Amino acid sequence: MTLLTSWPESGPETTVRRTTDPTEIRAALAPLGVRYERWPVRDDVPPGADPATVLAAYRTEVEKLNAEESFSTVDVVSLHPSDDPEWAAKAAGARQKFLSEHTHDDDDEVRFFVAGAGVFYLRVGGEVHAVYCERGDLLGVPRGTAHWFDMGTRPSFTAIRFFHEEDGWIGNFTGDQIATRFPDFDTLAADRAALG
Repeated sequence: MTLLTSWPESGPETTVRRTTDPTEIRAALAPLGVRYERWPVRDDVPPGADPATVLAAYRTEVEKLNAEESFSTVDVVSLHPSDDPEWAAKAAGARQKFLSEHTHDDDDEVRFFVAGAGVFYLRVGGEVHAVYCERGDLLGVPRGTAHWFDMGTRPSFTAIRFFHEEDGWIGNFTGDQIATRFPDFDTLAADRAALG
């Protein structure tokens, strides 16, 4: 179940909005230029499936979105717990890269969650909007939007990434420490679980 929580950008002491209703989430994000959709979930795609299997399973949806947006690159990123002794360090490094607020000049950040979960935090119009995305969620953050992403202390997700630019992910970090003031992925995951 997707969870949208919004606070004033000054801090999370007051909650402006909290909803798990997909229609309300879409309505709240649309004026911000954020694309939110729910795609059908393919139960035959395991969390650790290889990229070719993932893209084949979602070919219809990917081709439809690509026809609308003309992406130059579509790929799959996956990070799941492993017995590899270096996994924890790799996961922590990957998480740290995206925890600082940044923007993208030349591309939207479009992700579809095939498995697992992650939280996109968007700072727009004096508010911070945390979108807890899970399997079946597509989120498109418009270029120029200040945001950050948290995958949690024990990341577990597979996502399809869409890029207009061949260079892929290029972040412009704002230097603002705003991300440190708001609840992290693990806190929001617990909140979401408590909601049922």
